[in-house]
Amino acid sequence: MGIFQKKTAGVPPDLSRDQAILAEKVLNTINDGVVIIDQNGLVKLINPAATRMTGNSSPADVIGLSYLTLIRLENGEGLAITDNQNPLIVAVANNTAWESRDYFLVTLQGEKIPIALSLTPSGGRNADRIITMRNITQELQKEGEQTEFISTASHEMRTPVASIEGYLGLALNPQTATIDDRARQYLTEAHNASQHLGKLFRDLLDVTKLDDKREKLHLVPVDMMATVKDIADHQMTTINDKEIKYSFGAASDDMGGKIDLEQAVYAMVDIDFLQEILGNLLENAVKYTEPGGAVWVSVRGDGDNVLINVTDTGMGISPDNLTHIFQKFYRVDNSQTRTIGGTGLGLYIVKERTEAMGGKVWAESAFGEGSTFYVSLPRLTPEEYERQKMVIRNTEMMPTSAPKAPAGMAAATMAAAVPLAAPTAPVATPVAPVTTSAAPATTPVTTATETQPQPAPAPAQQPVQSQPETQPTADVSNMSPEQLAAAKQQFAAQTSQNSTSVIQ
Repeated sequence: MGIFQKKTAGVPPDLSRDQAILAEKVLNTINDGVVIIDQNGLVKLINPAATRMTGNSSPADVIGLSYLTLIRLENGEGLAITDNQNPLIVAVANNTAWESRDYFLVTLQGEKIPIALSLTPSGGRNADRIITMRNITQELQKEGEQTEFISTASHEMRTPVASIEGYLGLALNPQTATIDDRARQYLTEAHNASQHLGKLFRDLLDVTKLDDKREKLHLVPVDMMATVKDIADHQMTTINDKEIKYSFGAASDDMGGKIDLEQAVYAMVDIDFLQEILGNLLENAVKYTEPGGAVWVSVRGDGDNVLINVTDTGMGISPDNLTHIFQKFYRVDNSQTRTIGGTGLGLYIVKERTEAMGGKVWAESAFGEGSTFYVSLPRLTPEEYERQKMVIRNTEMMPTSAPKAPAGMAAATMAAAVPLAAPTAPVATPVAPVTTSAAPATTPVTTATETQPQPAPAPAQQPVQSQPETQPTADVSNMSPEQLAAAKQQFAAQTSQNSTSVIQ
């Protein structure tokens, strides 16, 4: 009897049989792969789509086997997912729902297929688990084309918008233009609109870089208290313009609510990512807080994490909207927010940036009572902080001007070609021409080494260099016997000295 052919109490046998037949037809014809496993992870049922997707020839070949023999995963960088890092294994063990589009399925033949993978529990802890797989190759291709279009369009439109914003700024500057109050009001509105449009294009570019994984992390160890304070202080102009009270510090219950500015907390962060996170959170806090309100930024250690919070006394967020605010393009829609500009991308960027650094973000709020946004990042111990700083410092001190090996030149060959230190062997020096008392004053004797090129310093580990095959020789045709004997003696002495210096 098939899995869909069980009799159900109170259901006529014919109807139950018809439902089972229809269910099997659905499983056999859909393009999504379906695998049903028991609590031990053994395959109980696999439909034809999953059989083909995993590279198997028949469902009978895999029934009773572990699902891990079917579903082998790799990440986007082509690295196999180990068991202790496999989120599907965790979901199966805990019988919890899970889904992802971040992995590739490695088939029996070694082909790699991007898939949307999900696990759905069918009941209690001992009940079956349902795994579904969908080939998303075409979806990713279409998404890539859309992302490329958005990126190109945003980049092309950002330049003219920046020019418009610049010229409007010049028109509003009393030192460069003279306009009446009505014209100033019109130009101010146009300038604000151009700034909003420019931010929209910047956010769109950031989102497209996030979606296609073009941006890489550059983590550095930082003192979070000083870094967050420095980033937040750059928002003081906007805060003061809106007449909002601002405070910074770390509050602790065991200090009676006092502000602690001396707490040292460290983390590995990407500075640019952290600036975007805090910039967006503070911008929202100021935007949705009325003049006379307050904004508070806090940093503190929370066990193994560093906890940053941005709190405001603004309009707050309703529970219905609170679950969606980190979604792309989502904006809270009510009578108070319709007059406030926004792209709906700021909090999405905050979430993606935070998760890229191994952290998480969430919000607590009640409508009309303000909001608090929390960012939690992995914390470094003081010892690990100093060690990471030393690693960065040593990396920066490494020489960057060393000669580069030509293409195809082995490292060992390059090392031999470039001496590490100056040679210590003495270098032979030229010997002055020799004259004797018996020689005429107008007939100097030229030795064989007078015009001989000097041997190059021998690098360490270099083979012994031999003398040139042809040596310059002296003209002996007009020499007296005494001059010839002196020349021979000098030549023998010079040759011995050169050979000694080369061997050394």
